[in-house]
Amino acid sequence: MDIREEKRFNLALQTSNFRTALRGFEQLVEHIAAQKRDERAGLFIQKEDTIDYDKFYATVQELFGPEVKTQDAKCFYRKLCNNPDASIDWCEIFGYFSSEEDSLTSQMDEENLVFLVSRKQQVVISGSRRRDVIKCIVKIPQLDLLITASQKGLITVFNSQLRVQTSTNITDTSWITGCDYLSQMKRIVATTERTIIVWDYKAQGSSQENYFVIKPMDHCLLCVCVVSLPDQLCRDDILLGDDGGFVNKFTVTSDDFGLKQAKSKKNLQNQVLDSKNFKSVKRKLHNDWVMKIRYISALNCFGSCSLDSVHSLVLESLKRLEDNLPVREFSMPRGANTFCYCIKANVIVTGGDDKVLRLWHPNISTKPVGKLVGHMFSITEIVTNEKDQHVISLSSAKVFRVWDIQTLSLLQVFHDSQGGPGDMQIYSMVFDSNHGMLITGSSVMDMYPLTRMIQDTKQVPHTHEREINVILYNKYFHQVLTICSESIIKVWELETGLQIYQILDPHGFNVELTSAAINESGFLFATGAYNGTVKIWDFGSGQEMKVLPEGKDWKEEEHWLQRLIFLKAQEKHQYLILALERNGKIKMIQGKEDDIYLAVIWELPDVVPILQSGNHIVHLRMSAKDRSMAIPFPDVELIVEKNFSQHVDNPAVSMEVNCIDLLQVEGYNLIAAGTLNGVIILWNFVTSIVKEVYRPEDCFTVDPDLDPKRFRINDILFLFRNPECARRASQDSICSSSQCDSSKGPQSSKGSKQSIHDSEVKGEKTDVTVGEQQPVDKKHLGGTNLTDTQPPILVTAHEDGHLRLWTLEGRLLKDILPFTKHAAISLTSLYTDSCTRILLTGNVEGHVILCNISSFLDPPHDEKKFKQLLAWRAHSLEIIQIIYVEDKQVVLTASIDGSVRLWHALNGHYCGYFGQRRIFEISQTSYFILPCDVNEYPIEIKEESKFTEKKQKYEYPLVFDRQKWQKMSSMSLLFKRTPPKAFEVERDFKFFKSLSSPKIRRHALEGFMTENREAGIVFGSLPIYRVPSPTSLRFLPLIGSEAQRESSDGIPGKKKGGHVQHEKVQLRRSLKRNLVPQINLASSFFPAIPK
Repeated sequence: MDIREEKRFNLALQTSNFRTALRGFEQLVEHIAAQKRDERAGLFIQKEDTIDYDKFYATVQELFGPEVKTQDAKCFYRKLCNNPDASIDWCEIFGYFSSEEDSLTSQMDEENLVFLVSRKQQVVISGSRRRDVIKCIVKIPQLDLLITASQKGLITVFNSQLRVQTSTNITDTSWITGCDYLSQMKRIVATTERTIIVWDYKAQGSSQENYFVIKPMDHCLLCVCVVSLPDQLCRDDILLGDDGGFVNKFTVTSDDFGLKQAKSKKNLQNQVLDSKNFKSVKRKLHNDWVMKIRYISALNCFGSCSLDSVHSLVLESLKRLEDNLPVREFSMPRGANTFCYCIKANVIVTGGDDKVLRLWHPNISTKPVGKLVGHMFSITEIVTNEKDQHVISLSSAKVFRVWDIQTLSLLQVFHDSQGGPGDMQIYSMVFDSNHGMLITGSSVMDMYPLTRMIQDTKQVPHTHEREINVILYNKYFHQVLTICSESIIKVWELETGLQIYQILDPHGFNVELTSAAINESGFLFATGAYNGTVKIWDFGSGQEMKVLPEGKDWKEEEHWLQRLIFLKAQEKHQYLILALERNGKIKMIQGKEDDIYLAVIWELPDVVPILQSGNHIVHLRMSAKDRSMAIPFPDVELIVEKNFSQHVDNPAVSMEVNCIDLLQVEGYNLIAAGTLNGVIILWNFVTSIVKEVYRPEDCFTVDPDLDPKRFRINDILFLFRNPECARRASQDSICSSSQCDSSKGPQSSKGSKQSIHDSEVKGEKTDVTVGEQQPVDKKHLGGTNLTDTQPPILVTAHEDGHLRLWTLEGRLLKDILPFTKHAAISLTSLYTDSCTRILLTGNVEGHVILCNISSFLDPPHDEKKFKQLLAWRAHSLEIIQIIYVEDKQVVLTASIDGSVRLWHALNGHYCGYFGQRRIFEISQTSYFILPCDVNEYPIEIKEESKFTEKKQKYEYPLVFDRQKWQKMSSMSLLFKRTPPKAFEVERDFKFFKSLSSPKIRRHALEGFMTENREAGIVFGSLPIYRVPSPTSLRFLPLIGSEAQRESSDGIPGKKKGGHVQHEKVQLRRSLKRNLVPQINLASSFFPAIPK
């Protein structure tokens, strides 16, 4: 009993001590946070009162003992210093986090900085020797490869995923000083202090370790670069800088390496080549060491920098290395350690031991155009980020500074905190523009990602915590309204992505909002809930204005509102809303200025049972209701025949209206509705009829083997071009046809997207010109029919994945299955722009399909003019709504995954999501990135691609040319032929000399069967070829004997061996009659059989 009490006492004592330690730790954290806030505010703090990391770690050790790891304490202290206001849990000091997302969110004080230092990655060069460092890093953008060279001879090639592709060890006594990539010869060149190393990194097997060594050199080589000239074939120029101030140019060709390596039979570790056998020139340009040399393709010249204060930087063409003419020199105190060139800004940035970054115009060497001051130690490396116009500089103290090259402002300062001050310095630095990453090389390779890359590719986009129900765009305020199933309304700024305000529980606690709409002016928006309540709000302030309360006798979800549409009111201060309930009822809700409550004033009768009975057209009777206010739609009643007998509804078949759209323009007053069983209903209030536009077969019957939702229409939309858009389109087509005759040919979708972009940049809402430009009709030139409007067209999105376009009479104009590299996927949403030039649709698997319908709307509605331009995957789950913003050329997508994302409409590139902390950059062309839940690239649909109709054609690299075979002489085969050695192919075969390019005969083989269903989807799609072959190998014509026969027949003077060949001629001719007249390839591989 005493032992138990003692244990309890010890446990209570430990708990009390831990709680006391926690209170002390909380006080310590509060003290440090207050200190950091005062530092940011600019207040002076006594040095003895400052709590640095050493004091912090010592205090933590006193409170919690040795259980706290140094790494966890460092992370905690760094996080506290970066964001003093962030919520911090005490368990983080022991290395425990609630989730990765929370730990990342807590560090997002650096959210709007350029590089997200907390997400730094590190790669240790495996196999490197002790105390080895990465001396040089080279990025090959065209191959997406990364090359690193360590000081002690390890050259490594990394692929795009930063995994080691290949590596080799250079066994040289001297250290490596630099490396680069030979673009023409596809090899890697590295320099040591006395030699040049050329390595074929693509070699396989034992030859992978082989490399060439070029020596001797007159001076110690310090830097290297390759001159990238695309017009040079199989030749590369290498620029070298040495400790004598010389710049050397070495010219290497494929003959110097490829042939010698192929003929070498010995497995040598390396092959030494004499440097005197290479073409080389050199010139002394500096009076000190050449620290860096680079070739600038944009300026067609090279640059070299030195520690020389007079000849600090030389910028000149390669021709100046061969003569003694004056060169362009830039002078700066204490010389330059490094330099780089920014193409867009057209400036050269230099840095050296004087700790100042200087910006030079390439043609002005007398004075720099700008200076960047801030480094406290010597500048060792400078790189540029061309897309963002940033310059990243590195000092010898491992401090990075990021500058804006346009505004000359400092954007970010961070340092490499790994190791102590006595560790190795950072020797190399590159910026990977393909992946948005800064890569540095020291004893390890560190990678600092751009903040936007981490946000857009690593974080799961989420705008709301629950799935999105509604998304709206206010084109006057340029704001986006989103509503989730948790009934939270959020309003966002489109250009920046920042949240303006939000409304919690707008219709009451736990009442889900299911629909919303914005009025024409953009000042009001309405929301509808699952219980049938409707509210009108002020868009600018988010204040509630009017409400339609829930009825007393309403059942739950009986009046679920599925769609709201604002109507044009005939009088001022009157609000009219057309509402669609989930039960299929369509009604009108009215709001008056002096009344806070909304009221239902109009309801459309149910016409589905009458249409089901077989009546395709039902007439309407205008009822004589007296109204104090005019409404857009009259009160109507259905005119039903007396002998009408209503069919008994099948409860298994859903016939309710699922989607509606309306068209109220001059001459048209229409409501179109799509039902759950695929029926399209059109209400025409001008002609007072309602008709069935389309009815699928067997839509009222139930088949247990088929999906009951297969006929469902998920969205319906009117396509109508108003007179103003039609007039502008006609004028643009006349101008384009009269001024540009070359545009009458077919164009690809890439060109069409460019035309969209050009028209929007100019501020004109011109048509999307895709496909063939039709010649101008003479009647259009007169101007009489420019304002004639075409009748509207209906477009429907179906559950079976098809997109169908109809006339108002019910004629099917186009039935298209959008191409998405997948099977048929149910379509969910439709959207078009103001002038009906493009059509957007989304499906249940998150794809967005962009189509051009500009020319299709013009009669006679040629279905070939309906063209799909793009398809890309925007979400991993179903898309609820899709919106196209014309003036910004962006697409908004909302999904049940809880995110609203922004995309470039021209190419399907991802911009970001609403809710991210980084501000949008819509106008700039950013890196091509994908969200973390999407791994499919956008598909650009070319006009030439006919995915289902075009016959597949096959091309081959070389084909047999029979005419070339017959014209070729066989003298070389007769007299110069030597017996082939084992495992060696004879080079002068007549057949191989008869091979030619497929341009002469493009289709050497044709498949006679294109598909075999019995063989399956894979093997059934393979082409089948019939190649005739002889029945026996011993009847093969022998090329050696045939050649001798031809030579003896052609030259009568040659009688040597003639009688032997004459005995075989008749036998050969008799055998040839039994063979199929086809080229026998086997005869080229078998030597003549001796008698």
